[in-house]
Amino acid sequence: MNDREHAEQLLRMASKDLKALQGMMDAEVFEDEVFGFHAQQAVEKALKAWIAALGKRFPKTHDIEDLIEVLEAESQDIREDVLTLVSLYPFAVQYRYETSDTEDEPLNRGDILRSVVSLIDRVRHFVK
Repeated sequence: MNDREHAEQLLRMASKDLKALQGMMDAEVFEDEVFGFHAQQAVEKALKAWIAALGKRFPKTHDIEDLIEVLEAESQDIREDVLTLVSLYPFAVQYRYETSDTEDEPLNRGDILRSVVSLIDRVRHFVK
């Protein structure tokens, strides 16, 4: 599989996580840990698709900040809404196996969803 095909595959997987997010907007039905996990996965896969589309290898990490650093090293313009998604990192591992602190503020699902949609749309135009 070449870099473009790999990028397209990752973007398709990110879109599946996005579709799941769109169905998880009701916090009474889906806990923040579940929503946050799929949001983090969508962002991670979209960023990895972007890196693959550049013909670069991405690190095997769930850390969104590490992936952003790779893109910045390639002189890619990272928008502010993507930078806000760095806070989803704990949902990749930590909150998969434990609950988030009950004192934490609930996720702003609308803002997260808009940022994830924006990122995936941007990467989709870049990959095609």
